[in-house]
Amino acid sequence: MPDLTGAVWRKSTRSNNGGNCVEVADNLAGVVGLRDSKDPTGPLLVFQPDAWAAFVETVKGGALGR
Repeated sequence: MPDLTGAVWRKSTRSNNGGNCVEVADNLAGVVGLRDSKDPTGPLLVFQPDAWAAFVETVKGGALGR
């Protein structure tokens, strides 16, 4: 597991302060972290930056639907 010390976690601006959010930390070199905002000390996912960018672009493009 990569060291996420120094990660700056943020929620989507579309979360509207709701309770069902994920937080992303993309300020670290070589890694992007993803966690449940309701359980910040719980499990998390780690992605390579290029894989995360591809996922975000796919979501923005609407290819995954709802």
